[in-house]
Amino acid sequence: MNRKKCSAIVLAAGVGKRMQSDVPKQYMLLEEKPLLYYALKTFQESFVEEIILVTGRSEVEYCKKEIVEKYRLNKVKKIVPGGKERYHSVYEGLKAIRDCEYVYIHDGARPFVDNEMLERAYKAVEETGACVIGVKAKDTIKIADENGMVDYTPNRDLVWQVQTPQVFRYGAIKEAHEIVMAKENILITDDAMVYETAFGKSVKLVEGKYENIKITTPEDMGVAATFLKK
Repeated sequence: MNRKKCSAIVLAAGVGKRMQSDVPKQYMLLEEKPLLYYALKTFQESFVEEIILVTGRSEVEYCKKEIVEKYRLNKVKKIVPGGKERYHSVYEGLKAIRDCEYVYIHDGARPFVDNEMLERAYKAVEETGACVIGVKAKDTIKIADENGMVDYTPNRDLVWQVQTPQVFRYGAIKEAHEIVMAKENILITDDAMVYETAFGKSVKLVEGKYENIKITTPEDMGVAATFLKK
């Protein structure tokens, strides 16, 4: 298949306060390897040509020696320090890319991304220029008001839980970040929201997997260990 060049930004700059651990969650061991290793390995073995790893400033050297060099992840071309908020960290990653057509943005705390998801996202981003991996909500969702009372119940068939990777045309998502960063007091929770806020355009939802969990709490590590054994 004749693909256009793809790069990946893998984010590992979070503190992970909910993990109740002195070790940032992305470096906690899952089956004797750092959690971050698994996402990097998937991109390493995929059609993606270049990986930019974004981490905490004090963790750059650790990532270089104990993850990238130790596991021979030679597609990781740069390790750069992140910023104050998630979208600042993503922008640092975007600036480190030399050039590409499409960029995958992925949370390092999601170890179960796989090539099937990357392939589906590639097809979608070729068609639409912007897409996110996600799954349909299994539970009924209630939208609350400011008093904690149910405001309304959306149609469950239209509710998705958004995951990563989120994939965009490189030039567009870089421009979107520059537009959003020029604004003040803006709440941004994912990369699709940066794109939507900057351009007022919709983003394509692409089917992911329920196993593509984000490790956030201590209980998640037990679930991840079970998935890994499968």
